[in-house]
Amino acid sequence: MFQLDEQTQMVAGVFRQWCQSTLQPRVPALEAGTEQPFDLMKQMAKTFGFDAMLGGAVKKRLAKLKAGETAPGESLAASSGTPMMMHVVVKELSRVSPGFAMGFGVSMGLAGGSIVAKGTAEQIERWGLPLATMQKIGAWCLTEPGAGSDAFGSMRTTATADGDGYRLTGSKTFITNGPGADIFLVYARTPDGIGSFIVERAMSGVTVGPPFKKMGMRDSPTSEVFFDDVKLGAEHRLPGGRSATKDSLGTERSGVPAMAWGIIERCYDMSLQHVRDRKQFGRAIGDFQAVQLKITDLFLKLRTVENVVFRLAWMQQAGVKDQPFVNASKAMSAQLAVDAALTAIQIHGGMGYMEELGLEKLARDAKLLELGAGTTDINLLAAARELIGPLEA
Repeated sequence: MFQLDEQTQMVAGVFRQWCQSTLQPRVPALEAGTEQPFDLMKQMAKTFGFDAMLGGAVKKRLAKLKAGETAPGESLAASSGTPMMMHVVVKELSRVSPGFAMGFGVSMGLAGGSIVAKGTAEQIERWGLPLATMQKIGAWCLTEPGAGSDAFGSMRTTATADGDGYRLTGSKTFITNGPGADIFLVYARTPDGIGSFIVERAMSGVTVGPPFKKMGMRDSPTSEVFFDDVKLGAEHRLPGGRSATKDSLGTERSGVPAMAWGIIERCYDMSLQHVRDRKQFGRAIGDFQAVQLKITDLFLKLRTVENVVFRLAWMQQAGVKDQPFVNASKAMSAQLAVDAALTAIQIHGGMGYMEELGLEKLARDAKLLELGAGTTDINLLAAARELIGPLEA
């Protein structure tokens, strides 16, 4: 599978039109923080029928649970039968606004997808379905001020037993969608290990800090979230512990290559057109060998990441687990996106450095792909350790 089918190509074309006509004009205000992206996310979901497409998949999962099925569910993309289509949606959004794509993916795929895959029928109906259909905005809360790469070992947020429920205390940081989320999926230390809890914004004891000022992904509002003795019922704890968290991390990392694909594709498209149009010393700069080498480099980066996304979609469709590939390809795709954006800026010269073209935004945004969902080093080490396996002392 190395070519999009006709239906997916059509979806890509329609999404590109929407991104250019509706999303692109909003990017300056989103970057400045004078507008928030959440209403636009909901509008997009309604425009393209996510409520029918993904809502239908969630309802099938609900029916199976109510019929007695106990096995964990699939990701939202896989359960809807359209993993490649969802990757293409993320790619098209990332051509214009990687931050918007990230917020959308975190709400629907991470927060909503985790509840749909791991939750009870009651949890899915109450919280998973509204997130999957973008009726509500979700946030995924793992990172803490002192717990980044060592997310589990250094975790200080706790959920202590309180009757048949829990008391949640602690804080999370760098939380995508934090300023506008209705539902938070929070990971906390419990007496029996790591647990995940569904927390509603309106609950007593939940407060959200102001949006961070960031180098990139400025159109994706990010903040701290504080939990001060928040009372939760037993129904707020999601089944599964640390292993469920790792599954969610795998889902997050699987989405990064599609974002990188969008960034690299736009860098390549703009650069190819530029070297044909821009003239210096009496000829198009595409006639210079140094420029030709840069274009070929961008082309290879584009095809490499595109092929990674095709394989990830095939894995999701076929139910194939290959965590070393997910981790390593996430790291590689992020690095290639940063390199591609810087190469595109170099090709465009001084204009590439200006906000007007949007390339400097792509460079700023791409850098987060090397940091979020596990840093590049952590992802590569995780892949290596699983490939090598346990070693004798």
